[in-house]
Amino acid sequence: MSDIKNAIKQLCEEKSLDYDSVLAAIELALAAAYRKDYGERNQNIRVDFDPTTGKSKIFDVKTVVDNLPAEEEAEMLKNLYNPDPKELRKEEFNRENQIKEKEVEEETGEEKKRFNPKTDIQLKEAMILKHDAKIGDEIVTDLPIPESYGRMAAQTAKQVIVQKLREMERDMIFGEFKSKEQEVVSGIVQRREGRFVFIDLGKAIGLMPAEEQIYNERYNIGDRLKVFIKEVREGHKGPEIILSRRSEEILRKVFYLEIPEIANGTVEIKSIAREAGSRSKVAIYTESDNVDPVGSCVGQRGSRIQTIISELGGEKIDIIEYDEDPAKFIANSLAPAKVISITLDEKEKKAKVKVSSDKLSLAIGKNGQNVRLAARLTGWKIDIIEAGEDGEKVVVSENEIQTETEAEVETEEAPIKEKKD
Repeated sequence: MSDIKNAIKQLCEEKSLDYDSVLAAIELALAAAYRKDYGERNQNIRVDFDPTTGKSKIFDVKTVVDNLPAEEEAEMLKNLYNPDPKELRKEEFNRENQIKEKEVEEETGEEKKRFNPKTDIQLKEAMILKHDAKIGDEIVTDLPIPESYGRMAAQTAKQVIVQKLREMERDMIFGEFKSKEQEVVSGIVQRREGRFVFIDLGKAIGLMPAEEQIYNERYNIGDRLKVFIKEVREGHKGPEIILSRRSEEILRKVFYLEIPEIANGTVEIKSIAREAGSRSKVAIYTESDNVDPVGSCVGQRGSRIQTIISELGGEKIDIIEYDEDPAKFIANSLAPAKVISITLDEKEKKAKVKVSSDKLSLAIGKNGQNVRLAARLTGWKIDIIEAGEDGEKVVVSENEIQTETEAEVETEEAPIKEKKD
């Protein structure tokens, strides 16, 4: 095996690139170098490079098209032998011009390709070179092979190779991480820039914007943590991998990773309600009579749930047993509070939950967090009604259950006003 071939294979292994793609980049670079020193204006140069021998074959490749009308041919020849300087500058700027100009016929809606002397050859000219040529054929003409290239041509070839390798590496990274979108991966905090945190994912660097961070977490350089790949998109400088620590999906994925019964389908996660960094509720269900779904998630002496809590920076997690009966599910979701009774309005999907005075604070939770999460977990609007010696009072109505914001978590809210039923 030649040194050139060995070098290409080594490069492919180091960068995880496709061998044929790298070879194509080299051929493109050689074509650019040939065009720089030896090429003519309307040549469509292609190079076939043999890495084993290190030798190249160079061709001018054109596609056979129908003969031009006399007027169009005359105009084409005029531009060919007396080119407009503006057109020359345009061609120099876009020397890799392989995009053929198109004009859309309004009546038929079909695309009509304009004749491009660089890539096209008329049928009558093609038949001189190849007597049986027909429209759509490729006419390949051998070009002389140079003994060497000039300094500028070599520089052009180098730039083309570097650019193409970067593009291939970006495409490879984009494809790999695009396939991991909506998954949880491990990464290491690399650096901070303002409110942005950059996470080293191995082959790429992911970006975690401020709105996807947990408000009370501190991200120190070198910390290893699990992140959720929220989105992978094309950016100006390559793939942009947007990461999240706030997403409910990261909690779901961590449960799948840490609890075998969920991973194998014995226990199912029905819904999740999360206020990242503070508290979450996870509704779980199993059809197996031999499996305790809550016990499976909590683990022996709380070992499994503690692992998940540690992974999420100390966030409190309530494991709620799902029930097909909405009343039982709502009662479970308000844990650790015990409810006296629940009245359901199926049409409005609204529940009135009665609790005793001594369980009121547990049902509501700090700043209404418990009832807010319960409402999101179950999908029902919840009114909390206090049952005391003085009668019943609506303490929290569904209108007062607000969506969690960062400000709600970080600042104290005004106390909840009581109102009589």
